[in-house]
Amino acid sequence: MSRLFWLDDEAWAAIEPHLPRNQPGARRVDDRRVISGILHVLKTGCRWQDCPAEYGPPTTIYNRFNRWSRRQLWSRILDALVARGVLALSASIDSSYVKAHRSAHGGKGGPKAQAIGPSRGGQTTKIHAVTDLLGRPAILRLTAGNVADVTMAGPLMDAAGRVRCLIADKGYDANALRKRLHAEGAEAIIPGRSNRKVPIDYDEVRYKGRWRIEAAFCRLKDFRRIATRYDKLARNFLSAVALATLVAFWV
Repeated sequence: MSRLFWLDDEAWAAIEPHLPRNQPGARRVDDRRVISGILHVLKTGCRWQDCPAEYGPPTTIYNRFNRWSRRQLWSRILDALVARGVLALSASIDSSYVKAHRSAHGGKGGPKAQAIGPSRGGQTTKIHAVTDLLGRPAILRLTAGNVADVTMAGPLMDAAGRVRCLIADKGYDANALRKRLHAEGAEAIIPGRSNRKVPIDYDEVRYKGRWRIEAAFCRLKDFRRIATRYDKLARNFLSAVALATLVAFWV
């Protein structure tokens, strides 16, 4: 029992109000036990069918995760718990590669439709994130591993809203992004690429704070089913990332 994961009272008090109520069909079994089982699978990286019996039947654990993933419930809970205006002062943006296990292949629509693509590390998925001043992920998106970081900057900033400054690495050095930030009154703390003819000035002291988003990805990858992707469906993997983020940073 000591090695099993169980939601503590504080975490459960934050999550429980956002769960579906008055749903048709048979009465659901203990939500706290089932969600603890889902998190155990995400943390240990085991197969769903190997989920310990203390959490209930493995089919119940997986079906609950999959059904609520289809409804985007896990992402909605994360959105609800992220404090309003949390990105207003400062935000960091970055991405991280995740190796796609062979069992992640075969999803409907092919690899591209399921956010899997070739990169130097083989077939991978990229997790794109925007974090707040404390390094807590607030916005999450997925793409195939061969998608350039800067192409997701626009959608991520649309979701984040206005910020006072944006910290990012050279992968986000693009004139279009800099112009957007300038038009919104935000400071771009982004170093220029080495091939720029005119050097880019940026706040090197504040740029050192970019370690927080790197640390956030490391913390997320302590969940073994985040460090390696086993889910065929991109929506299920995104839900797993959202649920891990919720537990690691927001409850």
